[in-house]
Amino acid sequence: MEPTETALIVAVPETERAVGRFRSVLDTTAGWGVPAHVTVLYPFLPPERIDDDVLTALSRIFDATPRFDVTFAEVGWFGDTVVWLSPQPGDGFRLLTAAVWRRFPEAPPYAGAHADVVPHLTVGHDAPKHVLAEAAMAVVDHLPIRAAVDTVRLIAGSPAPRSWHTLREFRLGADGPPQR
Repeated sequence: MEPTETALIVAVPETERAVGRFRSVLDTTAGWGVPAHVTVLYPFLPPERIDDDVLTALSRIFDATPRFDVTFAEVGWFGDTVVWLSPQPGDGFRLLTAAVWRRFPEAPPYAGAHADVVPHLTVGHDAPKHVLAEAAMAVVDHLPIRAAVDTVRLIAGSPAPRSWHTLREFRLGADGPPQR
């Protein structure tokens, strides 16, 4: 199936042991082939708009952004319908989102649905609250989880099983040391 959407994400493989079994049944995107991640910008540009100029612009943004470390130490909720891990500090993700959105204003985060984009790693959503709460309690036993953020992925896919794939990976702060 041809991709219908793109996104920019930071994959966080360090969290898979804690969240993988829950995401596989409680997060639709896991079934699409999207790994555990913190979203930088979704939806991004339509797949047909991804060209050398876009890739060059993204490379420049990410080259100018320092690498950073985060710790996932607590579970958060959006209402009663989404359970997630909170990356701390979240400023690095907010800066990434703002930089990409500033360069591509036609692609607001979550299509403009939220006034504040909270950096998060989804564990599960749209399941009965007691199921999400059980997942949250089990995940807490694995916290804290530390991760280095040094790569952003441009991914593309559709709402079909295993359809999402990486188009390009971008290194952060290619010219500088990690930010601690």
